[in-house]
Amino acid sequence: MDMAADGKRSAGTATETDPTTATAVAVVVRAEDAEYVPLPHGGGFTLLTDGAPLGANRLALGPGAAGARPHFHARSAELFHVLAGTVEFRLDGAVETVGAGGTVLVPPGLPHAFGATADGPAELLAVLGPAVERFGYFRALGRIRHGLQSFDDLLPQQERYDVHFVDRA
Repeated sequence: MDMAADGKRSAGTATETDPTTATAVAVVVRAEDAEYVPLPHGGGFTLLTDGAPLGANRLALGPGAAGARPHFHARSAELFHVLAGTVEFRLDGAVETVGAGGTVLVPPGLPHAFGATADGPAELLAVLGPAVERFGYFRALGRIRHGLQSFDDLLPQQERYDVHFVDRA
């Protein structure tokens, strides 16, 4: 298992198999080790785990900020737990408003989008499983939101990240 001299694992590592014992090892991501991708509305992604078996990130959104445009995951389910504020979810055409403490589970193939309501900021934990490596996707989203990259650059990567946009080819 890769550990720094101080015993910390680097952020975003997936559960691995220890080759000497062929057993799975736990992943520990300390807050100070997690990568942060800022967004222009004052929020940002905190990247927690990437790859198998689960991917996880924490997302902070400013008032009225979009979290994701309509998309679906072909291979993975996605769980959202609202940590603070209120989030509006669009789930295959239905709209659900969920406050702090609420949870939404989106099965594979279901189109969804979400964002903070206009009345204040929101924070949520997003968990995707089975996971694919998606930290590159979140980094690209940060660059896109800051105008440093085009959204169209993500279109060829939809299969790689298992993020299939419903409003783009």
